[in-house]
Amino acid sequence: MSQAQHLWILDDDPSIRWVLHKAFERSGYQVQVFERADELTRALDSEVPDTIISDIRMPGTDGLALLKQIKQRDPDLPIVIMTAHSDLDTAVSAFKGGAFEYLAKPFDIEEARNVVAKAMAHRSKPEVSVSAQQANNDIIGESAPMQDVFRAIGRLSASSVSVLITGETGTGKERVARALHKHSPRSDKPFIALNMAAIPADLVESELFGHERGAFTGADKKRDGRFLQADGGTLFLDEIGDMPLSVQTRLLRVLAEGQFYPVGAHQPVQVNVRVIAATHRDLKEAVAHNEFREDLYHRLNVIQLRLPALRERKQDIPLLARYFLKQSAIELEVSEKQLSDAALEQLEAYGWPGNVRQLENVCRWLTVMAPAQQVSPDELPHELLEQSDQLENGQSTGNWRELLAHELRTQTHNHDNMTPIIQDVERIALRIALEKCDGHKQKAAHWLGWGRNTLTRKLKLLSK
Repeated sequence: MSQAQHLWILDDDPSIRWVLHKAFERSGYQVQVFERADELTRALDSEVPDTIISDIRMPGTDGLALLKQIKQRDPDLPIVIMTAHSDLDTAVSAFKGGAFEYLAKPFDIEEARNVVAKAMAHRSKPEVSVSAQQANNDIIGESAPMQDVFRAIGRLSASSVSVLITGETGTGKERVARALHKHSPRSDKPFIALNMAAIPADLVESELFGHERGAFTGADKKRDGRFLQADGGTLFLDEIGDMPLSVQTRLLRVLAEGQFYPVGAHQPVQVNVRVIAATHRDLKEAVAHNEFREDLYHRLNVIQLRLPALRERKQDIPLLARYFLKQSAIELEVSEKQLSDAALEQLEAYGWPGNVRQLENVCRWLTVMAPAQQVSPDELPHELLEQSDQLENGQSTGNWRELLAHELRTQTHNHDNMTPIIQDVERIALRIALEKCDGHKQKAAHWLGWGRNTLTRKLKLLSK
C-alpha cells in the first residue's frame, strides 16, 4: 500500500482486539482498536476510517445499533460485523442495516483479511439499506456453508430478482424460498408454493394459470391459477426440472411479459410475481438433452443459490437434532428426548442421503419410539445402525476400498458422469484436511499434496 489505509476494530474481548490488531498491522493497515462503542463514535467526530470491524454483542451499544448510527452519518463507510451468534436473523439484520459483510466467529484470519481488502476497495460504493419483515427463523446452521446461504439471503433482501435454488432432495429448498420471501419487499404479499413433480402433466397448465368455466371436461366453474394467487408476492416452483416442455414455453412468456392467458380465456391477465424456482436436477444437463428450455433456464437462473447436503455440514447436526427433537416434543405434547454423546456421534457418522428432511424424520421417530428419555446408539433407527456396522466391518477387515467402490457405483446411478461424484470426494478430503490442520490452509494444502493455488481454486470451485 502506498498510503496506509485506516482500519478501526471494535470488540470488548481484549484477546480478539490484540489478534486482529497485530494481524492487520502486519498487512500494512493503520489500525486503531476500541473496547466500547461510545469510544468509537466519539473518535468519529474528529476522523473517519476507511473500514470498521465491529463485534455485534457488547455491553452498552451493540454492533447493530452502532451500525445504524454510523450509516446515518456516513452511508458509504464499509462496516464488517463480527458475531458468534451466526444465524439467519443475525445475517439478515446486519445486511438490512447496511453491513458490508459479516464474519461468523471463529473465523480464519485470512478470511478476515480478504473481507477487509474488499471493503477497502469498495469504500466509495454505498450499501443499500432495506426494509423487510423480520420472520421466525427455522433455517438452522452455524457451519461455513450455511453462513454462505445466510449471506446470500441477506444480500437478496432488497431485491425481487428471480432465484434458482439448487441442492439435493431434503436440503431445505422450500424453507430457503420462504426466507427469501419473508425478508424481501414482498413479505406482506402471498407466498404460493407448487411442486411440479406432484402434479399430473396434463393438469400443470391449469394449476399454474387457472381456467375459464367450460375450458375442458370437468371445468364446471372458473378457477384462479397459482400465478394470480401469488400476484404481488412470490411463486415458488419446486422441482422445476419436472415441468413439461409445453408449459415451460408459457412460463417463459409470463416471465418476459408479466401476463398470461388462463386456459380457455381470450383476454390476458396481468400479474406482478417474483418467481423462485428449485430443483435437485442438473438443469444444464437437462438443457443439453433438450429436456429443459435453455432460454427459460437463463431467465430463472439470474441468481443461483446452492444448498449444501447435510454430509457437507455435519457441524450442524447436533444443533439440528436438538431443534427437531424440541419441535417434535412440542407438536406431540410429550417430554423432549435427549441424545447421548454416543448417539450423537452415530448421527454425525451417518451419510444422510435424505439430508435435513431425513434427520427431522429420525428425530420425530425417536420422540415417539425411543423407550428412554436419553437416547442411546442402539435405540436409533436400523438404517443408521446398519451403515455403522458396515463401516466398522470395513475398517476392521481393511475393506474400506470395497465400501468406497460400492458407494461410488450406487451414486453413479443418479449421474451421467463422475464429475459431481469426484467433486464430492474432493470436498470431503478437503474438509478432513482443514479439520486435521485446524483450518490452516497452507498446511492443509501440503497434507493433501496440493499447491496453495490449487487449494484456493478447489475451495472456490467446491463451495459453489
